[in-house]
Amino acid sequence: MTGNAVRSTSKKTESGHRTGRFGSGPHVGRVAHDALVIVIMLLLLAVPFWLLIVTAGKSQSEALQLNMAPPSRWLLFDNFATVIREGKMVQAFIGSVVVTLPAVLIAILCGSMASWIFARRTTKAMSFCYALAISGLILPPAVVTVMMLLKMIGLSGTAIGMICVYVGIYLSTVIFFVTGFIRTIPSSLEESMRVDGASPARIFFTLILPLLAPTIATATILLILYIWNDVFYALFILSGKMNTLPLNLYNVASAGLYLNNWHLIFAYIILMSLPLLIIFAVAQRKIISGITGGAVK
Repeated sequence: MTGNAVRSTSKKTESGHRTGRFGSGPHVGRVAHDALVIVIMLLLLAVPFWLLIVTAGKSQSEALQLNMAPPSRWLLFDNFATVIREGKMVQAFIGSVVVTLPAVLIAILCGSMASWIFARRTTKAMSFCYALAISGLILPPAVVTVMMLLKMIGLSGTAIGMICVYVGIYLSTVIFFVTGFIRTIPSSLEESMRVDGASPARIFFTLILPLLAPTIATATILLILYIWNDVFYALFILSGKMNTLPLNLYNVASAGLYLNNWHLIFAYIILMSLPLLIIFAVAQRKIISGITGGAVK
């Protein structure tokens, strides 16, 4: 009896060692895989950022070498001051804000209202209208036609015209994100408010819109990224009559002010991207929750 117990105990112990040894293998593999992914992502992100910062902190002669070596003397803030003073960044920043904020607000509001209708009405005609509304995601806008139309109505080269163009371009993005999220909201909530005599406007602004906060946050940040960094449409629509930050960088670089001045170009890019980096760092969780909660569903 004692011998059998000892053998049984030794078998269990040996089996436990084997289970622990083989069971820890996948766990170690997962940890190693996660660590490898983190290292690769850090390299992919850190190398461009490091190149951007060190180049912006160099003198003109050192910046022409275009390497990742740190400067012999850091001139980062001096280059920032030169860019702000000579590059007319203040006026360009005001232009970007004037164009970006109204365009984003109008696109978000109108797109959310349209998404509510598309999500609640499931007729064939409404499905066709929804497909037509989100077709802007894949169909490029006719730039020449838009330019001619704006000239005909007197909005070419104006902030209002640029805002209208951005709203028309990115309205499809808002509708695509928000419609999927509204479909997950029970319609019984709206029906109970209708029974109480609430108007459609009250239902939307007091019930639907607050529930859309995560998806609206995602769409808002994406639209800000698109519009803030846009130079293509601004170049054709504004035609030099108004400046935004990317358009101003293109203009001053083309005029020769920043010709071979890579340290000033990189300093300009840092200052131009700084607001976006702050917004993304603060709201990155809302971006992820909005994508998983809305567009994926």
